[in-house]
Amino acid sequence: MTNRILSKHIGIIAVGSGLIGASIYLLMINITLVHIEAVSGHFPFDMRPFGYGSTEAATLLGALGAEGRAYYLSHQIALDTLYPAMLTLTLIATICWFGQRMPNRKLVRFGIALSVGSALFDYVENLGIAAMIWSWPEVSVPLVFATSTATILKSAFTTVAVLLTLLVGFSWTRHSEADVCP
Repeated sequence: MTNRILSKHIGIIAVGSGLIGASIYLLMINITLVHIEAVSGHFPFDMRPFGYGSTEAATLLGALGAEGRAYYLSHQIALDTLYPAMLTLTLIATICWFGQRMPNRKLVRFGIALSVGSALFDYVENLGIAAMIWSWPEVSVPLVFATSTATILKSAFTTVAVLLTLLVGFSWTRHSEADVCP
């Protein structure tokens, strides 16, 4: 019975969480991250998919100033605490929704694992950014390395999870066409 209820509402969950996630993403891209870049003259940590070194981290944190660092914590990190959960819920619900017709569920399970990994690395990144801000001006090289690694892994996992979700959706359309055509 739980599976029937879930399969009946999974599309609503996918669309609803997707709309919430997209709204948060648009707020971050158009407001908080733009503000951080405008104040500092540098790309925020969240927008560096290939990572950063300790010199780049120190440059950004110094350029932000006390008010910019406080803004990063109170606005960007606050929004980015909600966003990974919404993105992951959207991806998982979409994968499960489209994956219902797939005979081989391995792709679905792999997509779920990637989606959860994406969120976990995003949260590790957020904790690392917060720790760097709190410890400023004493930012340790291992902390920057760990946070940068989380940023890289978040970017990679998110990219692959989204691509896999699209692949499952494409597969769903192929199975739908096979069901309709003789």
